[in-house]
Amino acid sequence: MSSPDDVNQHTIAEFRANHGRVGGNFAGAPLLLLHTIGARSGQPRINPMMYLADGDRYLVFASKAGSDRNPDWYWNLRANPEVTIEVGDQNIGVHATELTGAERDEKYGRQAARYPGFAAYQQKTTRVIPVIALTPRDPASPTASANSSNTDSDDTPPDLPGRLKHMRRR
Repeated sequence: MSSPDDVNQHTIAEFRANHGRVGGNFAGAPLLLLHTIGARSGQPRINPMMYLADGDRYLVFASKAGSDRNPDWYWNLRANPEVTIEVGDQNIGVHATELTGAERDEKYGRQAARYPGFAAYQQKTTRVIPVIALTPRDPASPTASANSSNTDSDDTPPDLPGRLKHMRRR
């Protein structure tokens, strides 16, 4: 069995080789690569993760597959919110902000409706799974406007929610 680090490295390599697309459990899922600096180590980190387009923002979910602990990347963002993401072939400088209250609940609900595995993750844990908005630092960039056209689209492959239902993420 592969370690989570091995799976992440394979996913990162496949993402980059295929212009942001990967196969397996993530086939057809909207993925990005989140570049952070370790909160304690100061070392650069890269984590592949699903996102939800929301206007010019990219929303990511600190689910850690329903663990009672937040993923390390969440703490990295709290310590250093100015980060970079890779979406397709583009690198985008973003600022991370945690959503709260009704906005958090609405956005998490939208993700859980599209990908039922996220609803299962929330049911597995007593913590409220954080939702992080990654907002481009240059909102006038072509990437921001290209992403905003996807805000309400649902181009999810019909079988993707089933494939992701039991997916484990780091």
